[in-house]
Amino acid sequence: EIGPDGVLTGMGASCLDDAAFVATQRRGRSEERELVSALAQAFANGVHVDWRRFYEGRDAQRVDLPTYAFQHQFYWRDKEALIASADPIDSAFWDAVEREDLADLAERLELQEGVLGEVLPAMSAWRKHYRDQAMVDSWRYKVSWLPVEDVQAESLLGTWLLVVPKGFKDHELTKAVAAATDVEIIEFADTDRDGLVSQLGNHAPAGVLSLLALDDTPHPLYPAMSTGGTATVALAQGLADAGITGKLWCVTTGGAAVADSAELTSAYQGSLWGFGGVLALEHADTWGGMIDIQGIDETTVRRLLGALSGIDDEDQIALRANGRFARRMVRAGLNGAVPRRSWKPRGTTLITGGTGGLGAHVARWLAGNGAEHLVLTSRRGSAAAGVSELEAELKELGAEVSVVACDVADREAVRELLDGITNLTSIVHAAGVSQRIAPVEEVTLEEFAEVGRAKVLGAIHLDELLGDRELDAFVLFSSGSAIWGSSGQSGYGTANAHLDAIAHQRVANGRTVTSIAWSSWESGMVDEEMVAFMRRMGAPAMPPKQAISAMQQALDNADKHVVVADFDWAKFVPTFTMTRPRPLLDALPEVREILDGGDESGGESAFAAKLAGLSDAERGRAVLDLVRSQVAAVLGYDDPSTLDPSRPFEGLGFDSVSAVDLRNRLGAATGLKLPSTLVFEYTSTTALSDHLKSLLGASAGGVLPVLADLDRLEENVLTLSAEDIERNRITARLQALVGRIGDLLGDGKDSVALDDASADDVFDFIDKELGLA
Repeated sequence: EIGPDGVLTGMGASCLDDAAFVATQRRGRSEERELVSALAQAFANGVHVDWRRFYEGRDAQRVDLPTYAFQHQFYWRDKEALIASADPIDSAFWDAVEREDLADLAERLELQEGVLGEVLPAMSAWRKHYRDQAMVDSWRYKVSWLPVEDVQAESLLGTWLLVVPKGFKDHELTKAVAAATDVEIIEFADTDRDGLVSQLGNHAPAGVLSLLALDDTPHPLYPAMSTGGTATVALAQGLADAGITGKLWCVTTGGAAVADSAELTSAYQGSLWGFGGVLALEHADTWGGMIDIQGIDETTVRRLLGALSGIDDEDQIALRANGRFARRMVRAGLNGAVPRRSWKPRGTTLITGGTGGLGAHVARWLAGNGAEHLVLTSRRGSAAAGVSELEAELKELGAEVSVVACDVADREAVRELLDGITNLTSIVHAAGVSQRIAPVEEVTLEEFAEVGRAKVLGAIHLDELLGDRELDAFVLFSSGSAIWGSSGQSGYGTANAHLDAIAHQRVANGRTVTSIAWSSWESGMVDEEMVAFMRRMGAPAMPPKQAISAMQQALDNADKHVVVADFDWAKFVPTFTMTRPRPLLDALPEVREILDGGDESGGESAFAAKLAGLSDAERGRAVLDLVRSQVAAVLGYDDPSTLDPSRPFEGLGFDSVSAVDLRNRLGAATGLKLPSTLVFEYTSTTALSDHLKSLLGASAGGVLPVLADLDRLEENVLTLSAEDIERNRITARLQALVGRIGDLLGDGKDSVALDDASADDVFDFIDKELGLA
């Protein structure tokens, strides 16, 4: 309601079933304040407000609300602290520059406005550009292969299952592995997972080694995947169906580029590295890893067996003549370096998927950057939603526009398309479809194929049909799911890893290429819950404007492959490493600091020492107070006493991020090594307190925390066979331990002969000696 006062709203009709009356002016009140208040009221009543546009040009940031029901307490960040943390003079100066406020700036600098008239817009543009570039630079990463300890083994424990493609039983790698260790070979000829389960029968292998990737012939029904690739998917699914718990390792030969892009000789095999990244998240308990081999000799086989032995946490390994290398993500910031070139579009630029969300953003950027002619393709062409508006917008920006219906998965259609384009200088391949979120065992091969159809086959056809044609740019829109994996996105991760592999092959062939592995863009993400979830998980969606700026940086720098992602590592790392090993991120200093800083437990803590002199009841109260205070700190409660200790953690708003935060806090306070799944196993403050109390000991005396260790020792010993007990001289070692305890007690008793004692006898004796029987 616009007017000198709120008339309708003042009559009490401020809210109806499908409408709200909002007053934008009131007598005696600031117009600006009332207008903003009205906007907030409309937003609270369900009206969509583009807050990013509202705050454009201002120093604003999102603040996550608490996940628990609101308490009656002040939550928002302390405004005075914010003001104190900034230099007010510096902030005021640059605020005036960005607003291009001539009068304010002239007064501050004691200059005439006319003097600043020409300089101020340039200063404002420079300031905004500098801030954008600094932000985007912090988003740049790349994949690197770093040398790690050269682990070798002569054989493996137990019998392993060696799964090979039909006809590969006599392959040199199959024979080399079979000669070196105990394996049972299964030839897997097709993608029938039910048939595979029958083949597996009652097998309980120590581990599973798949050489299926070696068959990299295109699958006759699903050419976006190889025959070995489809079989690998079916194998992973079949092993889950059969309940096989031995870890699955997949080998490629020519699926990774360590020192030179020419090492990657099979893009189909390279795609499986994306599949492995997803399995690492979805099946961490049964996933071993990916291993790429170059050349087969005795040393390579020993290195392969060393990797399979699982001595370390490395799960993405390349074996080369000069050693063992592990895959890492490292920073690739330009740090203010002068660009290698200043890339600008010229002639004709082809954008596949050009009428979709990402393609349309790219088209607008190219048109605004001087593109002469844009060819936008999609399967529906001009019939796609919003095309006429996009076309008009691009023409207004000065570009000639052609919209063409073309299925880029159809080779002949792509040939026709390319033949009809004159002066083609650049290509942006953004075509592709998303995958429904589902665990790998629920995804059919048809779905795998559909996800990769346009993305993979389109890239293959463009690469092959263009051949060695000179291009200014050939940009492949890949995804971070191919680098760090994405749970529920096995097909998408596989397809995007294929794009990255094609990029390596183009580099090896001396052809122009830039593959960008993006994290998500805000574009098209209308699901506000998903946007908020991603931000909370530490991987917020990137604004299109800044993402496009990152693309410009990549082209200016002539990058071949770059990862662009906005990570909040403090949130992302604990969640990512909860189920899978950390090595992929281990070369990033901020990640090491987060992980190592939160894992210093394991020694005696002041809290544990304090408990030693308390009664059992006092210990219980102390542990409960500790847990409640740490839960309150994680959730943002000012007063821990307001927290109901019996309320389930799930109801309080705990998720995987806050669960790891609580684990780290309690581990540091108690000196205990605690699992990340702590709050999911002990589901309330009370239950968790009881558990920690049992780990820390049940009563006073100082020595009793060792009882938990004795319990674990007893449990482990009783699971051993008689042969293991005898071979490892366990009875003799326990006998020596009991003798030393007797010496410490000074009771004059002789050491007890335990040569013929059972494990129960041993622990009975220890209990008696400690007065616990």
